[in-house]
Amino acid sequence: MNDAERRELAEAVRRACLRAALEAYEEGGIAGLCQEGRWELAVQAIRTLDLAEPLRHE
Repeated sequence: MNDAERRELAEAVRRACLRAALEAYEEGGIAGLCQEGRWELAVQAIRTLDLAEPLRHE
């Protein structure tokens, strides 16, 4: 894997993490969670993210 491919992979993982966190944060707000609860939900979404998912879409 060359530098460009590694960078592309890293960017795909970053996008997936951001997407998961933002979606979880928004869902937490809709569910009525406080700011801290929404943040915890977002962090959990990143921790449990299927890292193979970005590879399937790139």
